Amino acid sequence: MTKVITYGTYDLFHYGHQRLLERAKELGDYLIVGVTADDFDKQRGKINVKQSLMERIESVRATGLADEIIIEEYEGQKIDDIKRYDVDVFTVGSDWVGYFDYLKDYCDVVYLERTKGVSSTEIRSKNQSISLGLVGGGNILKKYYNESEFVNGIDVDLVFINNENEKDFYQNENLMLAESYDELLNVVDAVVIASHPSKHYMQIKKALNRGKHVLCESPFALHEDECSELEHLAIDNNLILMDSIKTAYSTAYYRLLLLIKGGNIGDVYSIDATCTSLREVKDNSWNSITFWGPTALLPIFQILGVDYKNKTINSLMLEDKNNFDLFTKIDFRYDNAVASIKVANSVKSEGELIISGSKGYAYVPAPWWKTDYFELRYENLEENKKYFYQLDGEGIRYELVAFIKSIELGKNNSYVSFNVSKAICKIMEDFENNDLNIIKKH
Repeated sequence: MTKVITYGTYDLFHYGHQRLLERAKELGDYLIVGVTADDFDKQRGKINVKQSLMERIESVRATGLADEIIIEEYEGQKIDDIKRYDVDVFTVGSDWVGYFDYLKDYCDVVYLERTKGVSSTEIRSKNQSISLGLVGGGNILKKYYNESEFVNGIDVDLVFINNENEKDFYQNENLMLAESYDELLNVVDAVVIASHPSKHYMQIKKALNRGKHVLCESPFALHEDECSELEHLAIDNNLILMDSIKTAYSTAYYRLLLLIKGGNIGDVYSIDATCTSLREVKDNSWNSITFWGPTALLPIFQILGVDYKNKTINSLMLEDKNNFDLFTKIDFRYDNAVASIKVANSVKSEGELIISGSKGYAYVPAPWWKTDYFELRYENLEENKKYFYQLDGEGIRYELVAFIKSIELGKNNSYVSFNVSKAICKIMEDFENNDLNIIKKH
């Protein structure tokens, strides 16, 4: 197999970028694309980059041409990458002719003619905006609205909320409020659903049946078969259905996954994820497992997979509310690993993520689900590495970008696979069916 590697900023992705990647792909069997980090671009004098790293990664990913995407972060990394990935061909645009000849000591170097008359500095968004509706309530819905202001290609045209106390916020923003969910679906092209989890399944189903694309707060449903039904409904109707776990779209988390899957801490044997907060329990409150469970489960299912051998759920339940857990701990056993999550809305703990491996471990400090920093730690302290990344909008901005690009391209580019979404819904189903150990009623 011939491996090809190329690098670029890919700011305001355009046809010239597309053609370069297409021709790079033709040079071999496996294409690795390095996207330059924000800080590295600044070091090289590129201070006019318009898009974030995750937006640029998403643009490359959406082409379907890259077999693997990595992040270029330091001078001299190209040699390291060529050795690490056993690369056969390095390629780059012809405006760099001669500059990378020093890499010929490590692999073949090919300079590709650039597409004339196309430049990122001259490109601006020309796509017609997608009409977006917001459904639900609370601070999370307000965050979606605020972050949508930073994303090209969408306009929030209508909001449907049930809580009268929240209407002033949207009216002050001069947004139209729908009287019903059906009224909203009559107007918009796509919806963001952030309602109570008990409503997700029916609201997603209705939107898909009406031909609307959906970005929904996780979980999609409280039963695994309902999640599968929604998946097939979206596919059959050529619609985008994306699971909204904002952590999956943060630069630091994405980079962490790349390093873990690249073997930087060896074989993974244990994952511990904790997500807690102290929130007032109201009639319409999400319980702990639905509010925090999807986020805590994300690294476990994305790193160890969804085929665990068994699990044990232990919960501290609120006596006067059906299936309302104040605290839940789930332990998983895999063939060659173990994992656990702790989630709570009424119990406070250190919200950290620890991934233990045969060579070292990854440590992500609290709150790990929206961190801009993590460490890889080893037996020899001198080998420890720290990673810092900017996080805009807690990841919501980046997932909106991925959602809109998926709609425009007609291809689901979610960072959360349907297999992971279904595994999360299975956990919710087992909890709803009381397949758990109740520690104590309070």
